[in-house]
This record gives sequence, C-alpha cells and structure tokens, in this order.
Amino acid sequence: MSHHFRLLFSLSLLLSPLSALLAMGQEVSSVAPPLSPADSIATMKVAAGYTVVPVLTEPDISEPSAIAWDGNGRMYVVEMLTYMQDIDGHDQLKPTSRVSRHEDRDGDGVYETHTVFADNLVLPRMVLPLLDRVIIRETNTFDLKSYQDTDGDGVADKIEMWHEGGPRGGNLEHQPSGLIWNLDNWLYTTYSRHRYRFTGNQVVREPLPHGSGQWGLTHDDVGRIFYSTAGGENPAMDFQRPIIYGELSLPGEQADNFRECFPIDNVPDVQGGRARVREDNSLNRFSGCCGQSIYRGNAMPTDFNGDLIIPEPVGRLVRRAKVTNDDGRIVVSNAYDQTEFIAATDPNFRPVNSATGPDGCLYLVDMYRGIIQEGNWVREGSYLRGVVQEYELDKNIGRGRIFRIDHETTQRGPQPRMLDETPTELVTHLSHPNGWWRSEAQKLIVLHADQTVVPQLEQLARSGDNPLGRLHALWTLEGLDAVNPALLRDCFADPDDRVRSAVIRIAEPLMQSDRSLDAIIRQAVTDESPEVWIQTLLSITRIGHPESETITAQILSQHGDNEAITGIADQMKARIEAMRAEQEKLAQLRRRNKILADSVVRGKSIYKTLCVTCHGADGKGIASPDHSGLMVAPSLVGSPRVIGHKERLARVLLHGLMGPIDDKSYTAGLMLPMGANTDPWISDVANYIRNEWGNQGSLIESEDIARIRDQSSDRVGPWTLNELKYFDPPPLADSSNWKLTTSHNVGNAAAAVDGNPKSRWDTGTTQKPGMWFAIELPEPIRLMSLTLDSTKSNDDYPRGYTVSVSSDGKTWSEPVAKGTGDAPMLEIEIDSAAPIQHIRIDQTGTSSNKYWSIHELAIKGVSLRDPLPVALSQQLSTETASALAGEAKQKGDAVRGAKWFYNQSLSCAKCHDPISGDRLGPDLASKRDNVNDEFIVDSILDPSKSIRKEFAQMMVLTADGVALTGFFVSEDDDQYILREPAGGKLIKIPQDDIEAMKPAATSAMPAGLVNQLTDRDQFLDLVRFLIEVNDRPGRLTELKHAAGL
Repeated sequence: MSHHFRLLFSLSLLLSPLSALLAMGQEVSSVAPPLSPADSIATMKVAAGYTVVPVLTEPDISEPSAIAWDGNGRMYVVEMLTYMQDIDGHDQLKPTSRVSRHEDRDGDGVYETHTVFADNLVLPRMVLPLLDRVIIRETNTFDLKSYQDTDGDGVADKIEMWHEGGPRGGNLEHQPSGLIWNLDNWLYTTYSRHRYRFTGNQVVREPLPHGSGQWGLTHDDVGRIFYSTAGGENPAMDFQRPIIYGELSLPGEQADNFRECFPIDNVPDVQGGRARVREDNSLNRFSGCCGQSIYRGNAMPTDFNGDLIIPEPVGRLVRRAKVTNDDGRIVVSNAYDQTEFIAATDPNFRPVNSATGPDGCLYLVDMYRGIIQEGNWVREGSYLRGVVQEYELDKNIGRGRIFRIDHETTQRGPQPRMLDETPTELVTHLSHPNGWWRSEAQKLIVLHADQTVVPQLEQLARSGDNPLGRLHALWTLEGLDAVNPALLRDCFADPDDRVRSAVIRIAEPLMQSDRSLDAIIRQAVTDESPEVWIQTLLSITRIGHPESETITAQILSQHGDNEAITGIADQMKARIEAMRAEQEKLAQLRRRNKILADSVVRGKSIYKTLCVTCHGADGKGIASPDHSGLMVAPSLVGSPRVIGHKERLARVLLHGLMGPIDDKSYTAGLMLPMGANTDPWISDVANYIRNEWGNQGSLIESEDIARIRDQSSDRVGPWTLNELKYFDPPPLADSSNWKLTTSHNVGNAAAAVDGNPKSRWDTGTTQKPGMWFAIELPEPIRLMSLTLDSTKSNDDYPRGYTVSVSSDGKTWSEPVAKGTGDAPMLEIEIDSAAPIQHIRIDQTGTSSNKYWSIHELAIKGVSLRDPLPVALSQQLSTETASALAGEAKQKGDAVRGAKWFYNQSLSCAKCHDPISGDRLGPDLASKRDNVNDEFIVDSILDPSKSIRKEFAQMMVLTADGVALTGFFVSEDDDQYILREPAGGKLIKIPQDDIEAMKPAATSAMPAGLVNQLTDRDQFLDLVRFLIEVNDRPGRLTELKHAAGL
C-alpha cells in the first residue's frame, strides 16, 4: 500500500463516521472505511457542470444492483442481500434477497416511500415492470415469474410462472441479466441465444444466432443493443446492428485506446492482477464494466443524448462515451480526453448500473461496498484475495445508493401516470422528448392489445411531427400485429432514414409472401442513406429474398467504397454460404431419411463440442501434441466400428473402448463411456459420425440404444476390440449347406451365394410385391445382419423389403427389419436376440423396368455355442476388496505390475504419472490420507465409490442439449472451461451456451479399466505394485528401475 494512501485514510478516520459505525457494533474496514453519501460524493471528480444527487440510500436499500420504473414512475430496486457477505461468499444462494419498490410522492426528487415488493428471493437479477405485474428472474434459473400487487399495498401477493425455462447453473456472475423490452417488442437478456415476446397472452421464446454480454443491457433510439463483458474487458460490443442478424463487428468501431480507463483511486483490487494496474495502483483498462445504458432523456444538454454510460465498479468510475455514426459504421469514443465523466477516490464507490429515468435524468446504481468480485475470483492464493485482505474490503457490506446526475441546466420532468391512462392517451407519449416515456408508452399499448388505437397509430406513423414518434408508432403497430403493406409503402417515403430503415426491417415477414413490397427494396437500393442500404442487405439476406444476390450486388457496385457496407456484406455472405452448404448436404440426407437427417443435425452439435477434441473436425483424429508421432484417437472415416453393426457402435458409446485399435496405440489410451447421457443423445452422435466424411450408415434410433443399454446393463468398464467382435462378426464363411428357396427362378438361387459377384440370382421379371428369397441355415444362430449386393446390376436393388425370421420354418416373426432400398449395396441390420435358423426376405416395392437381383448375399451371425464375452472386471467384482488385496500381496509381482502401469497401451500412467501435460488423477506414489489396501482395490474396480474433491468433474448442459463433462479449469465472463478427461483437451463453452450445470456423480476414471489386462494374474501384479508405492516413499523409483522403465 502506498504511503500516500495510508496517510490519506489515517487522516480521514478522524473525520469519517468510522467511530459511529464501531459504536453501532458493525465491523468495517479500518483502512478503507465506508463514508456517508455526502462524504462519498465529495471524493468524486465529476465533469464540469454536473452534480451527483443521492435519491435513495441505506438504510432504505441494501446491496442494490439494478433498477427499473413502472408506468407510474415507481422505482423497483433489485437488492442482492446475500451477495459476498464475506470474503468466501458463504450462503449467497439463501433465499433472503428481495426487490423493493420506492416512490417520490412529494415530487422533490427523493424517494421517501418504501415497500418490499418481492421478498425471499435467491439473488434476483432481472426486473421488468409491465402493465399489471412485474417480471423477476432469480439466480440459478431460467424461469421468469410474475409478481402482482392485487390489493394496492405495494407488496406482491400473487406470484405466477410467466415463462418456465428450467434450472441454470454456473457462477452467478455469468448468468443472464438485462431483460429489456426493446423497440422491436422482443425481450432480450445477456448470456442467452434466445429472446422472448409476450403475444397472444403467452410468452414465446425464439432462438438468436448469437448471444452476448454479461451484466446489464441497453438499447438506443432505433433499438440497437449495446452489450459489454467484464471478463473480456470490453465495455461496448456487438452494437453495430441488431443481434438477430448475428455477430457483426467492424474495424474501428471503438476509438483508439477506448478500453483504457482513467480512475483516480489507487486500490488495486483487480482480478487481472498487477498487469492491469499502473505504477500508482490505478486501473489501466476496463475490468468490471457493466450496467451500461444509452442516455435517452431530455434533462441533460442536447449533446448528451444518445451517449453511452458505462459504469466501471473496479475502477470506481463512470465512462461517458460518444456514439457516432460514421457513414454506417457505429463508433464509440470517450467523451473526455484521458479522464472520465465521474471518478471517485472512495474505495467503496461501486457503480454497477445506470438508466434514464422518467424525469429525464440519468441515474446510477452504486452497490457501495468493499469487495465487488464474486468469491470464485477471490480464492485462497489469488492475487485479488491478498488485496481484499490488505484493505479489509470484505468488511464493508450492507449499503447502497441510487444517485441522480443533474446538469446545471437540468429541469426534471413530471411524474408519469401511464398505468392510469387509456391506450388512446398513451399514444400521445410516443412522441415525448424523453425516450423513457416513448418506450414505456409503446410497451403498455402493446400489452393493452387494444386494436381501437390502430387508426390513431397509423396517422402518427404517416404524419407525426417527431420522427422518433413516427418510429415508435410503426413498431407499436408491429407489436399489435397491425402492420400492412400499404402503410409500409407510405412510410418508406419518410424523410428520416431511421424510419425508412425500420420500414424495411418491419416488412421482413411480409416480404416473403407479398411481392408488392419489392418496390420498397428497389427504392432502398438508390436511397441516400447508408443506414437504409445496410438494413436492406441484412433483411433480404435474413429472409432469403429470391433476388437477394442481385440486390446485394447492386448495392455493392454503387457503394463499394463504403467500409461499413462491404464489411457487413462480407460477413453476411460468408455466413450464408456456410449455411447453404450445410443445408444442401442435409437436404440430400433428408431425401433418404428425414428422421436420420434430423438426428444428424443434433449429433453434429454434440460432436463439435466434445468429440472433436480427440477425433478432429475432419473425423481423422488429431496428432498428439507431444510430437510422439502417435494420434490422440483413431480415425472415424470409414471405420468398421462406426459404419458396422449398431450393436457394436452403441456399446462403444455406452461403455467406452480401450486398448490398441487395429494394432495401433493412441495417446488418449481409451475412449471414455458416454452412458451417462440419454439414449437420444447417444443415438444422435452415432448417426452423425455414421453419416459424415463420406460415411453412410443406417439409422440408429434411441430405442435401439435403450435396448442395447438394457442388454448390457451388467457390463463393467470399457470394451476391448476383441470383445466387440461378438457383436459384429465376419460373414458366415460356408454357404454350401444353406437351403435356398425363392418365389421366382429358384433354379438359379445358388448364384446369390456362390462367391462370384459376376453371377446373380434374379426374379426374371420386374419388381412387384410378393417376391421373396428364403434361407435355411444348418443350425440356429444369433442373426446380426444381411448384405444384399447388386452392384453389377446397379439398379436392381429391392424398392422395398421386409425381413422375417423363424426358428423352425413354420412360425414366422413379424418383420425384424423393413425399409426401402436406395443403393446397390444394401446393408440390413437385424434386431432379434432369439435363435434364428430360417430367414425370409420379402420384396415389397414396385419397379416398371427393373428386376430384383442379388449378386452376393452375406449373412453375419454368431453361433449359439459362442458365449457372450464376460469382462475381467465383472469376474473380479464378485470378490471382496480385502480378499483381492490379500491375494495380491501373496501372489502379485510389483515389478511386473510396474510394467503394466506404464504400458503405453494402458491408461494408468497417462493420468496418474503423465510424461507431459496436466495430471488428471491423484499421485499414487504420494502418501494420502485414508488410503489402505482395500481402498486401492476399490478404486480400481469401482472408481466412483470415492472421488477426491480435486478430481471431481462438472457436467454442463448447453443450449443445444449437449451434455459435457470434465474437470473444471477456469471461468471468465466469456467462457467456462473444462478439461476433457481422456485426452486432457480443453473444452471451451461460451457462457451464453450454458443451460445448466451440476457436479458429476461419476469418476473421470471409468470402471472396468482392468479389462485391458489379460487375466487375473496381471490384475494382482498391478495391485501389488500400487500397494507398495503407496506404503513406502521412494518405492516407485525402485520398481521403475527394476522394471527397466
């Protein structure tokens, strides 16, 4: 701590209320004690002409984090009463937080009437007043609840589910916030790829192509949303165009050094550490930017309108940024030269939100506390924890202030009474000079859903004096579903380009069916405004207008020197081309099988997030990063395990696979089991890898996975390749003793099984239902699949087929397989576990000019004399850990056990003693508490029985329904990072993709790894080795030396 700072605060102690606080029994920081609102304001450096006025402070509020007003000007304050009440954040999720309501009944600008509107909440994070209710979302949920005060006492007494979204996990700093009603009548939040709309008396949710932001959300007069991210140290992002068009950014959208900030305090409590502070301990770059707002009021100088206000609680400052339109490129820049709009030396000044109020003034939410970062960033050993402890910041809690910012010319506006007004009266407010009034009136009119005001709105849209009033009238009509082409054509003649741009966007749903609106597009091409050109590009691309490419080319040919036009056009073109290529590929698959195509789409999302870390984007596997010359995992392209029988692939996905693959070793060692996921999850990823990279496989349904899961429920541990042969055996070799009968041309039936692909059996006439081919085998088998090869007669495959089976040739089953032939090589997988000796293939389709031919027929099956494989782990699981440990000490060989432990084909050392990379399992040679011989045996055979905390996994569910499991690595505002257990690869999950999160109940070490060993003796050797290295320090080195390792 600097000597200057200590001296400053030593002197301030004589003047501050510290002694009073101590007398009240409240322990506070002796280094950075809290100040009264007036004293705190006195530490602020405020831009010339502006003053900071407290309007609501403790004890009436505590820990405020967000504010909103209802139509009558009553302020709702989100109070996170449990947020970081100590340095470790204990009990943050206790349901004791609240949303309070405050009124200024005497009109003096200070809120003197208070009620607790909604109590017993879990860290509320959103509040949106509507017409007769307030919508609130709490932490750890996607649910939006409605709170109503039905008896007028200021306390909600009716609580209902407004939108059921389900649970949400993850750090509370990285969960959605915002919930703003935008100009387009959609509700937006941060960290979400969805938006909401209240229509037809219900809430609908629609996907977005991109999610963004962290804490706080705002929009400008035309509905452009401004996001920010503290972890990404980016105070303004994704603001070029509406987020419905995807993530769009342009070079130069932030002025040079825009992210550098200029605080006047010198408490270096920044999560980024010393790299984020100057020599004087002041923050050098935005770190906690949040709660941004576009000022849209009418109580500030005119040059303030449209400016972006960015609170920075870590730097104890508030940035005022100019937002300018540079020929279609939106640019943000600091309004002041190397200084800030507001900055304070008070270490407890923590501005976390801002808003334009009903009176036209700017408001700031000051959480006023010592520690601002959540406990995840103040862990033991962190840089930040040391600073917090040095300044005793964790002691300053339980306060909060709402400030109004006045200018020397400020004249506060009147108190609104919109909740008492009719829709007709509300229409007049759409032209109000204060943007808060315009937006609130639009929202309330839409919620009233009163169609009688449509003529009044149409008149305002066509001829209102205020262009922003005309803009709001148009969007209000859109919210009432009362827009028509004639109105849009009239309004496109508006002299204001903001209105003309809105016309094009509002017309998007109608453009797809009403070609009369093409006249607007033709006019837009020759418009004088870059805003109109850009909106035209966005709209015609988004809806897939039939002349999209031609119109885009016209705009680019006329305005190719405009960097905003070309930049946005290029980004949209790349996105569309990638989407079209994917759509064409899926269309081809969908023509074959729609159910399969839909499953492939879902499976791709899973693969891209999880499987790609080992198998690569191209499915060919990735090279080991240790340059060993090995691959991390085998190729899936053309893999017989992928395109072979579903029985084998399903078991690999459910239980995992280990050991050498086709005589090759891979650095991952094993594929972890995916059985913790649902049956549809597994079938989707299976269908994707079976139909990507040139692979072509039949549909695997979730019912198939459920059946195979049940059949293999007693399986312990991953499979080996040798064991899996049982489930996808080679074709039966000897067909000489098969008995063949057919509906047609029976004398030539043997040509179908003679091993000569040039000969064939055929029906001798064109295909029609009733044709059949039957085989009687010499003994019953477990039938796995049939292959009908008509390659030499390319189009003679069956147009339709069923397969029935029988054990005696008399009683036949219902079809065990049926389908439509679509290629000369037809693979038919059979779902029947019963003994089968008779097989009958019925041709059910029709062809006007093609025979049904079989050049070669192959049958895969398993003799009933061949037993199901029983894993070593299953054999050992019937014995007690004590007995196995005792036998290992008597019969096991520790030197041989060392060789097994470090064998490259096995997985032990890869996790517990890796040559490179992070250790993914405990150090087995170090002395560990509560580890005895029996514990070692149990840890091998049942790893999930006891999981050490530092090696526990987290399970994350994404918005796409993908479940990801791995070791927690780190988390910031943009992403949550897991380490994939098998290969140690990082899985980076965007925060806005996370739907839910919970600790995994299973160990990263799969049960059954001993199945890689050949027999019981090898297991006893391995146990003996582990017992000895655990019992005696230094024994590991001796055994490795003795084993020649």
